[in-house]
Amino acid sequence: MNKVKKTAAESFKTALFVLLGNGLLAFLVSAFIIPHDIIMGGTTGIALVLHKLFNVDTALVVFILNLFLLVLGLIIIGRKLFFTSIASTILYPFMLSLFQKIPHIDTLTDNTLLASLFAGVLMGLSLGLVMRVGSSTGGMDITNLILAKLTHKSVAYFVYITDFIVVFSQAVVSDSESIMMGIVVLVLESLILEQVMVFGKSQIQLFVISPRFEEIRMKFLTELGAGVTMSHIKTGALSTEQLGVICVIPSRKLYSANEIVRSIDPDAFITVTKIKEVRGRGFTEEREELEFNTEI
Repeated sequence: MNKVKKTAAESFKTALFVLLGNGLLAFLVSAFIIPHDIIMGGTTGIALVLHKLFNVDTALVVFILNLFLLVLGLIIIGRKLFFTSIASTILYPFMLSLFQKIPHIDTLTDNTLLASLFAGVLMGLSLGLVMRVGSSTGGMDITNLILAKLTHKSVAYFVYITDFIVVFSQAVVSDSESIMMGIVVLVLESLILEQVMVFGKSQIQLFVISPRFEEIRMKFLTELGAGVTMSHIKTGALSTEQLGVICVIPSRKLYSANEIVRSIDPDAFITVTKIKEVRGRGFTEEREELEFNTEI
């Protein structure tokens, strides 16, 4: 029963994040990108170029391109890519069309720099929401995966190539200010996307070296409520063999952990490292209650 509830909760979370991500992306394109003629990558960038050259509907072009690439991905790569991309392929152009019909959505700001800043932050947030639940944004992502499979080169290699082509094609029909604002958007998008992907997953790792390692181990387990790993080490100056204490904790427990170590051994050597993601029991899985071994 718990497994069914967990699966249902994960499915709801996936659907919610995909819906919010695509909605947010459609909003920022309608409110900031199109009105201020800011360049961007992906199928939206191609659609913007075609809109300027032939005055075609942007949302319609995005839908046609995404649908074509989705079918191509199904044929070349397989069903897994198809099912992870189909939601965004349909949702994004549909929402883009809806947002473009909202009165005065293109007049939220007349400041191009402010529009670029908002667009970059919101774009990173929207893509991060979709990718965080393992879904694909479709479009050029599929193109890059297809090219990587056909040529046996890395996906990152083609990400740079396709982004360059799309951005360069817009540069031909855009002024220098639009190009510079586009660069601002791309930089902000990358920074925010990385933060969204690891938000809530980053932890602090402590590595403690002290001759009183056993007392520190027990305090971490009982008072801090944290998991502990012991590592065999040899000190550099005296070549003394002993155990080091490794502990991964949330940032909020760092002060308490330091106080525990200092109360036991004020001269203990401590290193603190921020790690981007932790998976396993006690973090991504429920913590299991164990009887602690008091001897090593």
